[in-house]
Amino acid sequence: MTLIGATTENPSFEVIPPLLSRCRVYVLEALTADNLQTILDHALNHDAVLSTRQITVTDRERLLMLSGGDARSLLNGLETAVRIAEQTGAEAVQLGRAEIDAAFQRKTTRYDNGGEEHYNIISAFIKSVRGSDPDAAVYWMARMLDGGEDPKFIARRMIVLASEDIGNADPYGLTLAVSTFTAVDYVGMPEARIILSQCATYLASAPKSNAAYNAISEALDDVQSSQDLPVPLHLRNAPTGLMHALGYGKEYKYSHDHPGHFVEQRYLPEGLTGKIYYRPTDNGREKEVRERLNRLWPGRKR
Repeated sequence: MTLIGATTENPSFEVIPPLLSRCRVYVLEALTADNLQTILDHALNHDAVLSTRQITVTDRERLLMLSGGDARSLLNGLETAVRIAEQTGAEAVQLGRAEIDAAFQRKTTRYDNGGEEHYNIISAFIKSVRGSDPDAAVYWMARMLDGGEDPKFIARRMIVLASEDIGNADPYGLTLAVSTFTAVDYVGMPEARIILSQCATYLASAPKSNAAYNAISEALDDVQSSQDLPVPLHLRNAPTGLMHALGYGKEYKYSHDHPGHFVEQRYLPEGLTGKIYYRPTDNGREKEVRERLNRLWPGRKR
């Protein structure tokens, strides 16, 4: 027995792993415009009902576009448009933009809030912002909003992106992203689309840096791959007499008592002295940050 299953969903999300591992998966790509043209011509010339009528589709591009690459939607829309046009009583049926728009009401959007298209499109959106392309970012955002995506999900993703991909190159990006989430929560759709667009275009146009993201990732790697290194004595608090007697806080230098509110001393634990996690880029505000850190710590060039 050969079992063949077909689904419009990605099997990775809809089929349990034990079953999926025993199957061979074939990917059927979306129908092209030429495929849809062939299906449309076949329906007009060979369908038991449609072939008996004099039907001319004068705006084929509109019909194909509104079907969203779905042959079933194409054929259903075609049949509905024919019924609408026949109400005029004319013997020959002309399907123009008006009849086609009346049949579809709106374009069929390929989007599933919990499936593959959800992840594909949010990935394209994030990569477009990271790649400094505001036009692509707005397009993918529009796809999500048109497909019914929760606008607060998009706003949350931009908060993460503002730190991960922009960081201190433009610290205002994070402030704007957080404000965007609050504003979207207050306002709701459809006006929230304007706020989301403002934030997305700003973040896409801002200078980029993933230095903060890399810094915490490298620090966590060191924390998880080494023993817990003790805090240097001069950095410890001494709330009790015993702690003070043991040298807690001894020889700590208070930064504000020194010129420029800075004094060089060791803050990392023994064994990590001189370690660099944060490497500011040349982009935006981070260039100034890097230059200042290099002046303060000449032995720790970034």
